[in-house]
Amino acid sequence: MIDSIDTKILTILQSEARTSNAEIARQVGLTASATLERVRKLEDRGFIKGYEAKLCPQCLDCTTLAYVFVRAEEKTGLQYTGDRLAEIPSVLEVHHVAGEDCYLAKVRVESTEALGRLLREEFGSIPTVVSTRTTIVLETIKETTKLPIGDDETDAKPELASEPVHAEVDA
Repeated sequence: MIDSIDTKILTILQSEARTSNAEIARQVGLTASATLERVRKLEDRGFIKGYEAKLCPQCLDCTTLAYVFVRAEEKTGLQYTGDRLAEIPSVLEVHHVAGEDCYLAKVRVESTEALGRLLREEFGSIPTVVSTRTTIVLETIKETTKLPIGDDETDAKPELASEPVHAEVDA
């Protein structure tokens, strides 16, 4: 498992992956070389899967976000449909799910017209796809890739007032 220093390193990198090794070292109280060694071990052990930039979908004309439930007809244990869905550039995520549907795909495109084309031309060209159900997102309230790490969850909760608040009510 990981210790509290590794947890701090992961928390720092999740918040800002471009944080310099020297800054991480300062924040966790280690030398730069010891910190670099820990980061490399976290990468080698698979805790850190990679580093990427978050891009603005609106700036890239990808303003339509939708979730597509996909029902497929394939033998149990095969993931042909999931693999084909994952090859489509507009598909950001593919999840094999339990229930009536087989897969849940998160997609981003420029418009509802483009979404229609995606469903007809790309999803429809996969021979094992039996049906799709689509939910279009109207507004995103929260979207993150950050995972809760250690005490990170409690740090994010708002603090309660130290003194109780009393309201006076006229009867």
